[in-house]
Amino acid sequence: MSTVQETTATSLLRFATAGSVDDGKSTLVGRLLHDSKSVLADQLEAVERVSLGRGQDAPDLALLTDGLRAEREQGITIDVAYRYFATPRRRFILADTPGHVQYTRNMVTGASTAELAVVLVDARNGVVEQTRRHAAVAALLRVPHVVLAVNKMDLVEYAEPVFAAIAEEFTAYAASLGVGDVVAVPISALAGDNVVEPSAHMDWYGGPTLLEHLETVPVGSDPSAEPARFPVQYVIRPQSEEHPDYRGYAGQLASGVLRVGDAVTVLPSGHTTTVAGIDALGKETQLAWAPQSVTVRLTDDLDVSRGDLLAAGPAPVPTKDIEATVSHLNERPLRAGDKVLLKHTTRTVRALVKDITYRIDIDTLEQRSGAEGLTVNDIGHVVLRTAEPLALDTYRDNRRTGSFLLIDPADGTTLTAGMAGEAFATVRATEPAEEDWV
Repeated sequence: MSTVQETTATSLLRFATAGSVDDGKSTLVGRLLHDSKSVLADQLEAVERVSLGRGQDAPDLALLTDGLRAEREQGITIDVAYRYFATPRRRFILADTPGHVQYTRNMVTGASTAELAVVLVDARNGVVEQTRRHAAVAALLRVPHVVLAVNKMDLVEYAEPVFAAIAEEFTAYAASLGVGDVVAVPISALAGDNVVEPSAHMDWYGGPTLLEHLETVPVGSDPSAEPARFPVQYVIRPQSEEHPDYRGYAGQLASGVLRVGDAVTVLPSGHTTTVAGIDALGKETQLAWAPQSVTVRLTDDLDVSRGDLLAAGPAPVPTKDIEATVSHLNERPLRAGDKVLLKHTTRTVRALVKDITYRIDIDTLEQRSGAEGLTVNDIGHVVLRTAEPLALDTYRDNRRTGSFLLIDPADGTTLTAGMAGEAFATVRATEPAEEDWV
């Protein structure tokens, strides 16, 4: 098998949108859905009816998403609104994340599985603090592609120098974060310029429209080039007359390709065996690739249970000591000495926060040591000690098996999202602590 990567005609792109309040993100999402013919007729009629009632001449496309915003203002928690649409060239899952600074944590949810992030900027305001924060989150989560959408170009008379200055500032900042692929697109979501159709007002711009870039940006990777990682979710032992000796391990392949006959290591025990068979959708198959859900059978009768990891090729070394960059998501602060639960793939273990090494200043990218803890939306570096060994890859090498969650053991709420082995190398300087905070 040379590759199992999808072709562009059938591929799926997961992308997230982010922007400051009033940058026009709702209008952009509405315009993207409307002009790509992804809005149902009754939805469009409802928008036209409400817009007409407000005295507006044209449909307010922001209304296609403002319903969820209204729910949020009523106190209903909605982390991320997902939109599904398709064009003849590609299918899309759009994670529409809130723009308020207190919801920055929700971008972590939306961008954690995204292959592209669209960061929206108001052409009148340029790059602001929230823009830098969104870029930092995208870099931290290693989102491969970033699009800078400079919106409201119609309000700056479609001036090329305005766009060029913003694009240059953002690209330089993204480069300092380690983001290699940044594409800047000047748009007007309200007027539809360069969203789906090329603009007649910006003949100085020769790049793709936003949708054209979304349709053509390379997505996915060849799973055969990645090491196979299979977290065991469930042990299947029917013990029936038809299958008296059947023992299978069900789960979703996190990365790589697994074949019958492959040598695998069971982690964290370290026992080695080979793949005797693979069952997918009730039928035997010779191979499986991420992210397929399959049942794996092994040649040896080993003690394998939920939470174990089957690894083919170079295997991570199980450890109880973990260093990671984290994004704190909860209103409750995270402090050194806290006892938490750590969820890694299908395994959950008890853990202790031994140290909070530093907090990252989003404005300057400096490491601020001496912090008393991490509060909501903070990004920092922590040292953890787990009660049981875990087989983590570094997040740089594997986003699925290099990530984890810290959970409050008292009520099960999610506290923190972590990236194992990450040191956020883009930080420019370390500021010494003024006092010992322990």
